[in-house]
Formats: sequence, structure tokens, C-alpha cells
Amino acid sequence: MIDGRAPAPVDLSGPMSILEGLPRATTGTAGFLVRPAETTEHHRRYRSLRRAVFVDAQGVFERSDVDEIDIDDRTVVLVAIAGDGDVVGGVRLAPVGETDIGWWTGSRLVVAPDHRGTTIASALIRAAVAHAEGRGVLRFDACVNAAHRGLFTRLGWTAHGDTTIADVPHVHMRRPMDRIARTAHATKSFLADVLAPLRTQAGGLGPAGFVGDDGVPVPGGDTVAACDAILPSMVDRDPWWAGWCSVLVNVNDLAAMGAAPTGLLDAVGARTTSQLTRVVRGLAAAAAAWDVPVLGGHTQVGVPASLSVTALGRASHPVPAGGGRVGDALRLTVDVTGGWRPGYTGAQWDSTSRRGADDLRAMNGVVRHLSPHAAKDVSMAGIVGTSGMLVEASGTGAVVDVAAVPRPSGADMASWLTCFPGFGMLTADDPGTAAPTVPAGVATAPVGRLTAEPGVRLRWPDGVETVAVGSSVTGLGAA
Repeated sequence: MIDGRAPAPVDLSGPMSILEGLPRATTGTAGFLVRPAETTEHHRRYRSLRRAVFVDAQGVFERSDVDEIDIDDRTVVLVAIAGDGDVVGGVRLAPVGETDIGWWTGSRLVVAPDHRGTTIASALIRAAVAHAEGRGVLRFDACVNAAHRGLFTRLGWTAHGDTTIADVPHVHMRRPMDRIARTAHATKSFLADVLAPLRTQAGGLGPAGFVGDDGVPVPGGDTVAACDAILPSMVDRDPWWAGWCSVLVNVNDLAAMGAAPTGLLDAVGARTTSQLTRVVRGLAAAAAAWDVPVLGGHTQVGVPASLSVTALGRASHPVPAGGGRVGDALRLTVDVTGGWRPGYTGAQWDSTSRRGADDLRAMNGVVRHLSPHAAKDVSMAGIVGTSGMLVEASGTGAVVDVAAVPRPSGADMASWLTCFPGFGMLTADDPGTAAPTVPAGVATAPVGRLTAEPGVRLRWPDGVETVAVGSSVTGLGAA
């Protein structure tokens, strides 16, 4: 229960916001709870409060403030319910446009006259933001009475231009949604500092142009090597899937460099023989699917769970992640079949374990056949975070057109842009480059362009650009 204060009755005739009420008063106390509206009575009382304020008192609307958002099945209404069960405030939020691409607005925030000046308005705003984050919203806007700009600013909103509604000054405001930046920071930001000692040696972290890349050209030939470790918690929780993914992420790394896989080496530790067997079975199934043998490695039992795999491949002309140029088109090729791996909803998308061997091998030949300026496979940093790594290595930036991103129907935009998608390749090349031939269910589309401004920005259908990732993801800089 959130405590609020209920003042004495106040005059409703003065200028008020579409989203916020009258000046603060200080008398009286009451408790309230903010929750989604669940009953017809909740909605009826919320609509009644809106009419009393926006139609009868303010005159913002002549007869009714009901609009198309109210009849949109996707609209969410949050209400503040007092201790006696009465609805004493509410707010609605809804996606913009026919397709939900992660852009939502909040509107019609209202507080009952005898509860003005309490913390109800602030609680509703905070609850709306929390709900939006939970729904995968990446852009959250509102139009606020200019008199209440300070309240929203204190709650973390930023102003983006003025307007007028019913002769009352209003401000377009936006609540920064930083899920993409948080994901990129958590998965990659520590790399430069931790790996700094390795760069002191000539050739450390790869030759010029390939520093920090998915794989590395081995000096003296056409061999390309890659290495990945699987989280111990994943080995404990889902041993077969861990074994499968240990091959998947490595062949993806080689594929991003245009290399054909030739062999794998594994290092496996398990608590029990049963756990070890399940890991090896997953690894063997993936090795067979991609037709790349496990040449050897190291195996232990009776130890904490661990799994890492090194992959070897060949490429006469490896494709770097850092070869992008300003003006290049950014293309995403991604498998949109499948679904969330059980236990990893919103984090790991599984399509590859359901694919046949021919499809898997064709998908991993995409970069090799395109031979683009730059390429990178989508890692745990997600589509946008990995784009940030590509442009950081290239010494450029990028703008990603959100509406152009291929996405499965079972994933909200924020989860899709921050998850590990199973198979996803980002390539940068000349605009107009022909699309690759891909198996059914694999989508490929230009999703943006490389720019001179560092970092990654999201471009929305109205032309607005929002910052998703700052100028540095790994801190390793240009390759």
C-alpha cells in the first residue's frame, strides 16, 4: 500500500494538465494501491473521473474525452484504489500505430478532486513507467501541462518541445528507457580494462583490423580461430542446450568472418557423469548438424560445471567487424522461426535446434557469399548492442530503423533487440547490395546505416531518433 495525502476540496476551474492535476495541498491522509484496472467498475469510475476533469472542469474536450486509444484492445489502464475500494485516480498507456514496435504513450492521468496534492499522481506515473518497461517499451512519451513539467522532470522525464492544447501550454516529454544500454553495459563494458594486459604484446587480441573480433586470423595461413565459454549456470540448468550452444556460438563466430568451420576442440567439466553425458550429447548433436567434428579436448567429472569450445575454420579473405564505412547500409539476417528456449524467455531464442542440417549450413554461409565490408554475429549484447560493437570497431556510428527490424510475432521489440537470437548476422556494405539467398523463415533486410556520429541511435516512424547505445560498448575502440 502506498500512502498519500488527501486535501480539502479545491477549485477545478483553473488550468490543468491532460496528465496531471492541481497544485499540491497538504491536509488529510489516506492509503491507496496502484494496479491494473480489472473490472468494469474500475473502468467506469476512471472514465467518470476523466470526464469530471477534462470535460466538465477544464473544458479541454467539448462533450467527451473518449478517443481511439480507449477502444484499442492493447490499451492498459492503471488505477489508484483507496482503502475503501474507490478508484481515486488512473492513467492509461498504449502502443503507437497498428504494429507494436516498442513505442508507447501515456495519457489521461487523473486524480480525484478530494485526493489532489497527494502522491497518487507520482505513483501512477512511476507505475506506468514500470509497466511500460515490463512490456518491452523502448520509447515512452507523454504530453504534459507546462505547469507540471517540474514533476515529470523530477521523475526522470526529459522535455522535447512545446505545444498547446485547448489554449493551455503543454510540453512533449519522454521517459528514457535504457534496457538496451543496460544489456550492452552488463555484457561487454568491462572488456577493455580486463583485457588491457593482453594488448601489451605484439599481436595481442588479434592483428590490426581484427582486434576484439568474433574470431581471429591465425598468422601464417588461412586458418581462423574462435573460442567461447558457456555460463556455468546454464550448464547446470540445461546441460544438453549448453552443449548445443557451445557449438552454435562458435560456428556463428566463424560464419561472421566468412570462414567455413573445419573442427572443434572442447573443454568440459561436470559434477556428475550424468550431467557430463547430457552436455556431450548436446555438443555431439550440434557438431553433426553443422558437419564439423570435435577433434579432441579435455574432459573432467566431479568438478564444478564448465564448458568452453574452440572452433577452427578457413577463410582466404576473413571479413572484419571493423571494416564498416560511413554511409554503409546495415543489414540484419536473422532466423525468426522457433521460440523462446524454456527457462530463458526474453533472453535466448531457439530456432537452430529445430532446423535441418542443410538450412544451418546455408545460414552460416551468408557472410561468406556476401563478402561485405564488415560483419558481426549477434551475441548476448543483442541486435543493437552488437551493432554498437561493429560500429565501435569500425570507428563509426549507426542509426537503426526500428520498424525495419525483422521480428517474430512471439517477441516484444525490447526483448528481441536485447536477446541472443540463435542465428543473427549484421553486415555493413554498400547501399543497394543484393540480399543473400536464405532458407525459408530466415529474414534479411536493411535496417539502418552507418554514420559519422558514434554510438547507435534508434529511428522511429515519426523521424525522431533516440540514443540506444553510447559511443563505446567494449571500450576496445577502433579495430
